[in-house]
Parts: sequence; C-alpha cells; structure tokens
Amino acid sequence: MSNPELDRSIEAILMVVDEPVTELTLAQVLERTIDEIVEAIERLSQGYEENGFTLRQVNGGWRFYSRPEYSSAVEKFVLDGQQSRLTQAALETLAVIAYRQPVSRARVSAIRGVNVEAVMKTLVTRGLVEESGIEHESGAILYKTTSYFLERLGLNALGDLPALAPYLPDLDRLDEILGSLTD
Repeated sequence: MSNPELDRSIEAILMVVDEPVTELTLAQVLERTIDEIVEAIERLSQGYEENGFTLRQVNGGWRFYSRPEYSSAVEKFVLDGQQSRLTQAALETLAVIAYRQPVSRARVSAIRGVNVEAVMKTLVTRGLVEESGIEHESGAILYKTTSYFLERLGLNALGDLPALAPYLPDLDRLDEILGSLTD
C-alpha cells in the first residue's frame, strides 16, 4: 500500500546521509515498523529505474548511488581536474589489508616487500583503513578496512570480496616451467 508521506520522509533522510542507513534506524526515526520501511524502500527502488541514480543496499544499509553507466560524467564532475585516485602502491597495500585483516604494518611491509608507512598514513587519512587492536606477541598496531571501504567498493561485507585463487598462478604449472629451464 502506497504511503507518499513515508516515501518522501525516507527520501529526504537518504539525501543527507554520509553513510548507508539501516531499515531499523529508519524505522526508529520515523516511528514505523521495519516491515513498513522495507515495503517503502522496495517501492522507492522500483520508482528510480529510469533515473540517473539508484537506491542500493550496501554495508548493511541503504543509500542513493549514481548509476554505473553515468560514472564518467560523475567522475569528471567530482574530480574536476584533481587527482584523487589511489596510487598503485596504495591499492596494493589496501588489497593486502582487505584480504589479511587484521594485519600489522610490518606484516603488510613483509608481504609487499617495501616500507608501507607513508601509504598506510594515506589510507588512514582517506578513511579506508583504521586501527583495530594490538597484536599480543609484538605489541604492533593491527589495521583493518573500514565501513567506508566497503561502501566505496559497493560491498555489503568482506565476504563479498572476490576470491583470489583464480588470479594466482598455477603452482604446479610454474614448477613444471621452472624445472624445464634447469634441464
């Protein structure tokens, strides 16, 4: 059943949020049941099919996103000549953290084979990585990715990260190739 007042209230809230909002939060703020909120979100989502934006569930909550087919226009607008992309070193470091978290800076450096201190500061400053505790044996600070990281990648959870196995070399084939070189 349509409820224009509820729909508009949800839209107004979603227009001002910095991070995805859960159905529970919307239900509490708007003093409605979760079922009413879910029904309204489904109704709203269907109504945006012809727009340049969509309503998506990411990181356990709901938020407006621009449609992927308009990414070049949005990127041009947002960047406006500024270079805000992560460097290759930052992307590699972020990948190590995402797949190995919680992980210490020293472990990331060992995996990458280079000092990652400056890159880690950049990732923390950009809100993609945060401290998550202390390693008991060494006393090193452990790092993990943030909910903002999930949001930026459009993921609900870390379990949604793609599997690495398909991108790793076939070690049996590699051994065979290396063996043929020594013969």
